Amino acid sequence: MLIALLTLIGLGAAAGYSILQTPKFTSSAKVFVSTSGGETVGELAQGNTFTQQRVKTYASLATTPIVLLPVIADLGIDRSSESLARNVTASAPLNETLIEITVVDDDPALAAELATEISESLTNVVETIEKTNSEGASPVRLTLVQHASVPQSPTSPNVPLNLALGTLVGLALGIGLAVLLETLDTRIRNERDVELVSDRPIIGGIAYDAKAGERPLIVHVDPRSPRAESFRTLRTNLQFLDVGHPSRAFVVTSSIESEGKSTTAANLAIALGDAGARVLLVDADLRRPKVDQYMGIEGGAGLTDLLIGRAELQDVVQKWGRGQLYVLPAGRIPPNPSELLGSAAMVRLLEEFSGAFDVVLFDAPPLLPVTDAAILSRVVAGAIVVVAAGRTHKNQLKGAVGALENVGATISGFVLTMMPTKGPDAYGYGRYGYGYGYGYGVEEGEKAEKADKAERAAKKAKKDAKTSAS
Repeated sequence: MLIALLTLIGLGAAAGYSILQTPKFTSSAKVFVSTSGGETVGELAQGNTFTQQRVKTYASLATTPIVLLPVIADLGIDRSSESLARNVTASAPLNETLIEITVVDDDPALAAELATEISESLTNVVETIEKTNSEGASPVRLTLVQHASVPQSPTSPNVPLNLALGTLVGLALGIGLAVLLETLDTRIRNERDVELVSDRPIIGGIAYDAKAGERPLIVHVDPRSPRAESFRTLRTNLQFLDVGHPSRAFVVTSSIESEGKSTTAANLAIALGDAGARVLLVDADLRRPKVDQYMGIEGGAGLTDLLIGRAELQDVVQKWGRGQLYVLPAGRIPPNPSELLGSAAMVRLLEEFSGAFDVVLFDAPPLLPVTDAAILSRVVAGAIVVVAAGRTHKNQLKGAVGALENVGATISGFVLTMMPTKGPDAYGYGRYGYGYGYGYGVEEGEKAEKADKAERAAKKAKKDAKTSAS
């Protein structure tokens, strides 16, 4: 797009330049230089050599005031000799005794008249300044052999040449700028960019959706959509990972904030639950928890209470939806999140989670701002790193990978989010655009979500009533 735009700009600039330029007309006359006299072959040869030596000098005289001033006077034009000289050229080809006098002017008739007049003036000047012989005649004779003709078309601007040059310059600038921007742009845009940073697999790709903020739980509200199918593909790829770890617990994290890690964790958990797995989604972001907001649950008590021993798992875990999905909110925000997530209590909790659930997903903070996710990743099966296409820079992803590798954590894979749906980096999930027969469609999913929200609201009201009574 950029290359095409600059090419068109170059073409347009050349066209505009050509239109604005005043047409110039060119006319030429030719003068033959010879010697007078010479009867023998030797004298003729000597005279020819003499004229070849002098012809360059005579050509230089054509643009001098001694030649041009008489022309200006005869034609009555309002110009100085210096101004006229800028439009006159005189050339003498090597080993020839011809002088070609060329004039460029806005007026084609005046260009021809000037070329002829200057040629005649040059003839007179040369015969005057050359030393005469004993008989008073000049040894050199200049003869006007070709009168200038009136040109029928301008020689400049050369519109075809200008358009071609403008197009080529615009194309070159476009290609150069595109290469420069590509070199300077360090953002992750596709799978190849991720592969340049790490050799760990890419286990999922989620396309950009402008309405993702309005309906983040797409697997639940629109299970037949292509985007929901992308999360089910991620679920399948995750199930086939050889983690080499006794637990099926994963940390879902990212390099920086706003890459879609919480949305990815929530939708992946729903997809796993819909497939029949007993899933626990844990909000391990003890600094800025969001899972309770996404899932529409009460988040007053949760992981923090378990870690400090003030609650049991059955007291704070909440069942969500119609499948086998359970959600553990973050609870109160502690003053020491990193210490809690890296404590022995966290290891014991992980053992308890692994014994009660098939898959455990931790929604953890980004890796670069804080160490929480890296610390937690050491004790689980692996980390799932979410990468936002067009947002995350390569050095940021390198830093995130380095943070995990420094603590000995395993990177289970990468999930590319916000991938474009058009262009060379587009995520091609259009092949998923047919029905799968999940037994319920969009309307049923929306009805289910409303029913779940009503049920959670009733539980919350009942809990609040008990609290008030006590």
